[in-house]
Amino acid sequence: MKRLFRVAFLLATLCLGLFGAGTGPAPAADKKVFRVGYVVYVGFMPMAWLKQSGLLKKWGDKYGIEIEMVQANDYVGSINQFIAGDLDAVGVAGMDALTMPAAGGVDTSLFLITDYSNGNDVLLSKSAKSVADLAGQSVYLLQYSVSHYLLNRALVLNGLAGVSSVKTVNISDSEIAAAYLTQADLQHAVSWKPMTIDMLKGSKDSHVLFDSSKIPGEIMDCFIGKTQTLKEHPEFAKALLGAWYEAMQAFAAGGDAAAGMKAVMASAMGTDEAGFQSQVDTTHFFMTPADAHAFLTADKTRQTWDYIRHFSFEQGLFGQGAASVDSIGIGFADGSTLGDTKNVKLRIDPSFAKLAMDGQL
Repeated sequence: MKRLFRVAFLLATLCLGLFGAGTGPAPAADKKVFRVGYVVYVGFMPMAWLKQSGLLKKWGDKYGIEIEMVQANDYVGSINQFIAGDLDAVGVAGMDALTMPAAGGVDTSLFLITDYSNGNDVLLSKSAKSVADLAGQSVYLLQYSVSHYLLNRALVLNGLAGVSSVKTVNISDSEIAAAYLTQADLQHAVSWKPMTIDMLKGSKDSHVLFDSSKIPGEIMDCFIGKTQTLKEHPEFAKALLGAWYEAMQAFAAGGDAAAGMKAVMASAMGTDEAGFQSQVDTTHFFMTPADAHAFLTADKTRQTWDYIRHFSFEQGLFGQGAASVDSIGIGFADGSTLGDTKNVKLRIDPSFAKLAMDGQL
């Protein structure tokens, strides 16, 4: 998964003509079909299980709809499909929801939080003894990705002036591991699993300076939908969350059901179960709707979005027309807003998690 968060400019006509669904099951020919996109990434892999477990059909039938899961090969492309209306929801890193559809003017709602990185993203070095030692040094990473954000937070939390205190060198996620292991001048890097596993194993001098477990909740993954779609068709979000939390209940319970899920998810990721488990171990999944609701409504989560929006604006990710960090509004369930209250384009919506938590799906 190329976990980019940059503004995408897309001139597209939004798809119209959504058919209303009844409150009860409808004949198959009349069912409204909703398309959900996701890419191969540990936090989204339960969707691969939903595709073959029958849970999507079970919950879709309950609401008289059909949900089609679409595994995308290109991350940015999947977000562009969402912006254009080809997908009704898409899995993204949280900050991409802000810097792509929201920054592009699409009124977007985060309605399902799946997980956050709890050690999957890593700042490593062959020579520095501490994060402070990186001042003035070159650090290789995928620019404008969560790696860039992680580096900034690591530097700030260790008394430096963020990414301006180092020299960042852009390198693709497909190249960084090989380059780190073969280039003597590449001493410091930021990336994520599974690349960092190979980087640490292949270089005897390498060690971790900082990882995402130090900033829990800040590198989050979620599913977003257009606010109007969710308003007009709440049955879509209800069915998707119903299937998701039923799957997560089995995942959390362990035993044969969880083993079966892990086998499917590992296969979908193109790894073995040990490789998959190594990523699960450093990922915090929201196993219950109560946990998700608590996260989405927490004061700390609001602070996280403040960090994200400031970093995004400082890196020019709001686009040329953004005059200040307040140009784009981020709305919360309590009615408060970060940024422009007249231009709220990203809404943190815990209402469906609340329904699930209360047993009302």
